[in-house]
Amino acid sequence: MELSPNHLPELAQDVVKRALAAGATDAECTIEEGDEFSANVRMREIENLKEAGSRGAGLRILIGRKTGASYTSDLSPEGIALMVRSAIELADITTEDPHAGLPDPDEFGAIPGDLGLYSPDVEALDTELKIDTAKRAEEAALSADPRIVNSEGASFDTHVGRHIFANSRGFSGQYRSSYCSLSTVPVARDGDSMERDYWYTMARGFAGLESPEHVGRTAARRALQRLNPVKVDTQKVPVVFEPRTARTLLDNLFEAVHGMSIYRHESFLAGKLGEKVASEDLTVVDDSTVPGLFGTSPFDDEGVPSRRTVVIERGVLKSYLLNTYAARKLGMKTTGNASRGLTGNAGIGHGNFFIQKGVQTPEQIIAAIPDGFYVTELMGFGVNIVTGDYSRGAAGLWIRNGELAFAVSEVTIAGNLKEMLLGLETIGSDLEFRGSVAAPTLKIGEMTVGGK
Repeated sequence: MELSPNHLPELAQDVVKRALAAGATDAECTIEEGDEFSANVRMREIENLKEAGSRGAGLRILIGRKTGASYTSDLSPEGIALMVRSAIELADITTEDPHAGLPDPDEFGAIPGDLGLYSPDVEALDTELKIDTAKRAEEAALSADPRIVNSEGASFDTHVGRHIFANSRGFSGQYRSSYCSLSTVPVARDGDSMERDYWYTMARGFAGLESPEHVGRTAARRALQRLNPVKVDTQKVPVVFEPRTARTLLDNLFEAVHGMSIYRHESFLAGKLGEKVASEDLTVVDDSTVPGLFGTSPFDDEGVPSRRTVVIERGVLKSYLLNTYAARKLGMKTTGNASRGLTGNAGIGHGNFFIQKGVQTPEQIIAAIPDGFYVTELMGFGVNIVTGDYSRGAAGLWIRNGELAFAVSEVTIAGNLKEMLLGLETIGSDLEFRGSVAAPTLKIGEMTVGGK
């Protein structure tokens, strides 16, 4: 079969037909293709250029309630035949699962129209421009202040891809996507104190990026403000998470509302639907329908239309995030959150997962705190989703009399996610999407900051 791009949707449908002919009662095929480019510079010199292309197909089949999955990067007739045979053989030796199966026929579909996921300018960018953009970002950082003495480099990356999905229930869909990103990591020095930090920008198209000069200056400012950190005494104070660290709290929350954590009773939010679990200022949304954002798609990885799901509304837990399997285990309906790579059963992913913004600026939030900790970096993984216990290494700035006073490092912040959600006092107005998870500045009334 000729494998021009226009034939890949036909190939996906052909794979499904072959699987049915080989004995499958249901089948679904995913095909992914993509091209990636990365230009890395360091200390004003090109460090490396990487270019890679990939193309592969994945097949999941059912024989009754038995599942088998296989994938291949060989899209020749021989490669496809081997993939189908492997999936059938695997299904033959697996045990039946009463909850396995494709979504119900009335659940398939896709959001119509252009979702702004693909920008042709990304493919058209020439290599010189990519290198120059990375160099400009690093140069802006290096020249921002004499105390910026070194650099861990700058990187300009692009990705262009296509996702195709077809199943034996008549669903077939595809979409193209693109993005580019720019980042730089300067190193600041003052006497014996050396600190690094970074900044980045990401967009579906080149025109949506922040300027390289802005990226470099922001990264430099962040590295400089970390110089000469101190260790504070252990105390209980208000803690403010800047957007970059606030996003990690959303990562923890996603794990807690993940359908598999719920049906396994491995989440502190299991059995809490309809209950108040957070401050009434908190509304958390999962929305895969917002044009141009990084968690947007017309359909999920089971062919179910993407949608907007309110997870927490004014502090009340409204929904978990589910694929078809988790929904059946819980006696619910899928929320269109199936996510998978080329092989295996679908897992659960999020779309654009975010906290709705509040009204106060970060400056107003900080100005109201006589003594507190502003967190700019988190380290370690001390979060227990079952109990909610939270303890992580942290660095940032101390708030004194409503101002950012001095750098702090080598401390831990500790609490419990249940109490942190309920103790969320203020939500900032500075919501920005630099990826598919986004949060504004968040102030939690009290946490333990462990220092000396």
